[in-house]
Amino acid sequence: MRPRGSPTELERRRLRAMDLLRDGHQPVDVARMVGVDRRSVRRWKATFQKDGVEGLRARPAPGRPPRLSCEAKQELAEALSAGPIASGFSTELWTCPRVARLIEERFGVRYHPDHVCRLLHSLGWSPQKPQRRAQERDEDEIRRWVRTEWPEVKKTPTK
Repeated sequence: MRPRGSPTELERRRLRAMDLLRDGHQPVDVARMVGVDRRSVRRWKATFQKDGVEGLRARPAPGRPPRLSCEAKQELAEALSAGPIASGFSTELWTCPRVARLIEERFGVRYHPDHVCRLLHSLGWSPQKPQRRAQERDEDEIRRWVRTEWPEVKKTPTK
C-alpha cells in the first residue's frame, strides 16, 4: 500500500529520518517519530548507505504518459470555454462524444467518449445536466397563476 502524502512530503520524511539517525536515535524511535514502521527506517538507512541522498529522493510516479500535453490541455480548456457553437456544433451543449470528436480533430488523439469525463474532471469541468423546459413555457403566465389561482386550488390556503 502506498503511504499517504505527496512525493515531496514522503521525501522530506525520509530525509528527516536520516537526520534523526545521524543524531544518534535508534531506528525504532525514529520510526515512531516520523510515523512509519521500523522496517521502513531500516530500508531507508540501507538505501542511504548505498546510494546516498539521491536514493531517498522522490521519483516521478510511474504510469502511462498523458496523451495530451499541458499546452494541448490548456488549448482544449479554452475551446471548451468558447462553447460548442464556436467549435462547429449545432447546440450549446458539450457531451463526451462531442469533446472526444473535438480532441481528435484538433490534436489527432483518439479518446473513447466514456473516458473523456476523466480528462474533463482534471481540467476542472464537471458534468452538468440541462434543465428540461418546454419552449412554449410562459414565465409571466406561470407567475400570475401561482399568485392568483394556486392559493384557491391548494387544500389549505395560506393567509
